[in-house]
Amino acid sequence: MGTFLSTFLSDSAELPELADRVRLSGPVPLSSPLPVGDLAADSIAATKLMASLLHLVRSEVRDPKADEVPRVGSAPQLVAGAFRSDQLFRWNGDPAPAWAPLSGFFASSDGWVRTHANYPHHEAALRSLLRLAGSATTEAVARAISRRSALDLEDEASDSGAVISAVRSPSSWRGHPQAQSLKAAPFISLVQQAGDSGLHSLGSADRHAPLEGVRVLDLTRVIAGPVATRSLAFFGADVLRIDNPGMPELPWQYLDTGQGKRSALLDLGYKPDRDRLEQLLTDADVVVSGYRPNSLNQFGLSPVGLHNRHPGLVIGRVSAWGQSGPWAERRGFDSIVQAASGIAQIHADGTGRPGALPAQALDHSAGYLLAAGIMSALRRRHLDGHGWTVDISLARVAHELLAQPHSPQAEAGPYEIQTVNAETLEGTVTCAAPAISISGGPNRYRWIGSQWGADQPEWAESRSASGER
Repeated sequence: MGTFLSTFLSDSAELPELADRVRLSGPVPLSSPLPVGDLAADSIAATKLMASLLHLVRSEVRDPKADEVPRVGSAPQLVAGAFRSDQLFRWNGDPAPAWAPLSGFFASSDGWVRTHANYPHHEAALRSLLRLAGSATTEAVARAISRRSALDLEDEASDSGAVISAVRSPSSWRGHPQAQSLKAAPFISLVQQAGDSGLHSLGSADRHAPLEGVRVLDLTRVIAGPVATRSLAFFGADVLRIDNPGMPELPWQYLDTGQGKRSALLDLGYKPDRDRLEQLLTDADVVVSGYRPNSLNQFGLSPVGLHNRHPGLVIGRVSAWGQSGPWAERRGFDSIVQAASGIAQIHADGTGRPGALPAQALDHSAGYLLAAGIMSALRRRHLDGHGWTVDISLARVAHELLAQPHSPQAEAGPYEIQTVNAETLEGTVTCAAPAISISGGPNRYRWIGSQWGADQPEWAESRSASGER
């Protein structure tokens, strides 16, 4: 396998020889001048390796050597399908409305910008920034942007709640203070919580479910975080996603990443709901957040606060720009990071119009790598009792991708797309087949098509009798 897996193993202090336990039957058909196929294959391989390793440890092999970990294989077409899940998704035969009309590239007075307005509140903020009425057309938005500087729009958007990035060249991004802060950051960060070494064994696990009995509180949205928690659910964890009832998720987006999870609504600004969340935390093994680094601190959900109240907790965090640097608190999405970092310019067409990776690969790879890091942390907690904090960012993944050699773009050849159909209360859902199966483990999602916000904010009754907290 490639550089990305080796970097993950190094930064997470896992055995480097584990990279030799991976076999890929061919190149992943994702066309780009950047090695995005390698990134996709390596991030999924990391997830499969860490699930296999955790499974061994929960099967009473306390300190397995690399050659004791079962080999994991990855079918290129499954990897490509998993990364293109939003493109393959169908609801009653219709494709997902993945991009809102005001999300995309627009020419500014001195270059290009990329906007993200998929959520209604982001669209409203964009129109307000441009001083346009709610009925203004896409053409009116384009005209307003064309009269403004890209960098001015980027900065004003940050202050107003809109989401806009100037399209930079890779060299311009390398000199940016945020990019400089990323150079010093690991690809993935695993930090042990000091001072706690109590009993937090996960107990033994069913041979088909490495994460049996593990409880995961999912505080994520969009793609990267939900992909991480979907992966944990796939391996048997009880994943409960919590959202604010005033911030509805896009229905298709939840269906595309909500397989195997339950979904409940809590308003953390309302004390009874905040108290209910604290009760859930008491019995949680993992908390995963996908918001800006300090945005949940007001609810007592900082890593320090969580570890103090709930020793042994594993905290996973995914952010757009990283945990430090001048842009740490800025809003960002995969498409926005691609624009800012130079990836969009690398994919520009013959007219100079910026382009994009063939999939939202920063999101998906960050999600799978975060799941892998969380399982690595759970294994260590099982052995030593310590809590952990695991961090990854889309911008750091972009930094690693851009650091690899470029090559002429070749079109991906035809390949068989594997999807899964499910009949739900709201019709037929078609989604990409899972790509993270391991030997002796699950090979399908436990369920597909559960409704957003339809569950009670409580853990499933079943919990491994042999597990401890």
